[in-house]
Amino acid sequence: MSKTAPHTVDRKMLEALVCPLTRNTLVYDREAKELISKAAGLAFPIRDGIPVMLVDEARVLDD
Repeated sequence: MSKTAPHTVDRKMLEALVCPLTRNTLVYDREAKELISKAAGLAFPIRDGIPVMLVDEARVLDD
């Protein structure tokens, strides 16, 4: 069993995730609790330690 704190994100899982639109890598913004797709201009939320990789749930990044 993993000994991570509640609501933390597994680093290996983050490394395996890609943007569902572009298939490019994502950047983890720990402070905002988001995964950033610079290529798509989207930020995918992380809720309760689980990345929500749905385009409809993503926030559009400001230029």
